[in-house]
Amino acid sequence: MNLLTLNTLELILLVTFVALFIVQIGYHWGLYSRIYFRYRAVNNNKLKFETDFPPLSVVICAKNESENLKRYLPSILEQDYPQFEVIVVNDGSTDESDDILTRMEEEYPHLYHTFTPETARYISRKKLSLTIGIKASKYDWLVFTEANCRPSSPDWLKLMARNFTSSTDVVLGYSGYESAKGWLQQETTFDSFFNAMRYLSFALLNKPFMGIGRNMAYRKELFFKNKGFSAHLNLQKGDDDLFINKIATRSNTRVETDKKASILIRSMEYAKDWTEEKVSYVVTSHYFKGIQKYLLGFETLTRLAFYGLFIALLILSIIGNEWILLSIVSLLFILRYVSQTLLFNKTATTLHEKHYYLMLPVFDIVQPLYNFKFKLYQLLRRKEDFMRR
Repeated sequence: MNLLTLNTLELILLVTFVALFIVQIGYHWGLYSRIYFRYRAVNNNKLKFETDFPPLSVVICAKNESENLKRYLPSILEQDYPQFEVIVVNDGSTDESDDILTRMEEEYPHLYHTFTPETARYISRKKLSLTIGIKASKYDWLVFTEANCRPSSPDWLKLMARNFTSSTDVVLGYSGYESAKGWLQQETTFDSFFNAMRYLSFALLNKPFMGIGRNMAYRKELFFKNKGFSAHLNLQKGDDDLFINKIATRSNTRVETDKKASILIRSMEYAKDWTEEKVSYVVTSHYFKGIQKYLLGFETLTRLAFYGLFIALLILSIIGNEWILLSIVSLLFILRYVSQTLLFNKTATTLHEKHYYLMLPVFDIVQPLYNFKFKLYQLLRRKEDFMRR
């Protein structure tokens, strides 16, 4: 048997499958390879970094985070950095957060904590808390993280600050979950890793479009120059991704991907918390400017189509005894899998993440299906759930 014996349907499906294979490989090495290539460039001394470390302010918002503050805040306060302050904004906590912060201030003189007024209404509490923290800061460079996070090393601030060049206003870093067992933990870890590959890679291609507030920095003057979060005060979220979408440009943004500069997030315990986080992201993503979100949507579509056509051609080739067709389809699937596994694991090594092998195709299919579920949840929810109140 040869390809000339294929019927019209099989031939069309095969040609489409080959086209999807080419598109997917193009995405892998055109976009997702950026982090690994940056790693190579740093090792080969092809990137220039600052050697002077300006004073900076770390801003953290906390609401009922007493346990996380005790567990993670010391790793931030004990960073190996010449001059910095840590500002924690207590957002109406009803636990022991205030007492814990007061005791810590006695041990760490560079820690300062304030609070969000209980009377504040008609504005996102998170955005108001961040604004209070930013106004309270003494230094021009602001570094952001969250109460349930810890740096992967004492060099986190130094590695972020080495990107504070005269032409840089924004620095984006990586954040991933602590290792833990269970399906929810595995899925959230992959989702975080994969999404970071996307937005960090675009930034490395001089096309930044979003950032994550667990690990990023920008200049204080840039915040006030752009009137803070005023453009999206009607939304509960968007203090990180939408603000970066507004202020980041190809010339003012740098990326830090050293594994010692990564932020580790406390593993997700409840599926409902992850659902809330993802649904909120779905809401804010509607407001993204730029072509990036459409390109990523196209990648997801072609990825699912690739898997769908693979299964269809597999069945048709077996039923029709088309062994050459089966061989071609299987070979292309294996080549894509090897390419993806090689690239993802090299990137995972760079970011100090776990490696993916047999489970990679599973997550590759499940992740967009989960995202579709979150979009459905968002459509079924009340608009008031995501607006200021």
